[in-house]
Amino acid sequence: MDFRMQQGILTYCSDYNLLSTNLYQHLDELDMSRIFIASLDHAMWFHRDFDFNDWLLYNISSPSASNSRGMGAGRIFTRDGRLAATVMQEGLIREIRKKS
Repeated sequence: MDFRMQQGILTYCSDYNLLSTNLYQHLDELDMSRIFIASLDHAMWFHRDFDFNDWLLYNISSPSASNSRGMGAGRIFTRDGRLAATVMQEGLIREIRKKS
């Protein structure tokens, strides 16, 4: 698989669960089946080559969450601890309201 394809697959995978980090501290009080999450933007920076067929660590966090918006940040490391890519995503996070 060529490197451009690996970058594309990693970009696609990096979107999964990144915004959910904004909800971790509220899991005991939330009904996740009633939460709506939508991506508003997603950016990725590749710092160095990596092998998608090898082990990668995806470290994700939530630097900010307020007013129905959340920011997710991710860093992707190679097996030897080198930073391969950085990811940022902002999203809308709301509780689904019952229709009246």
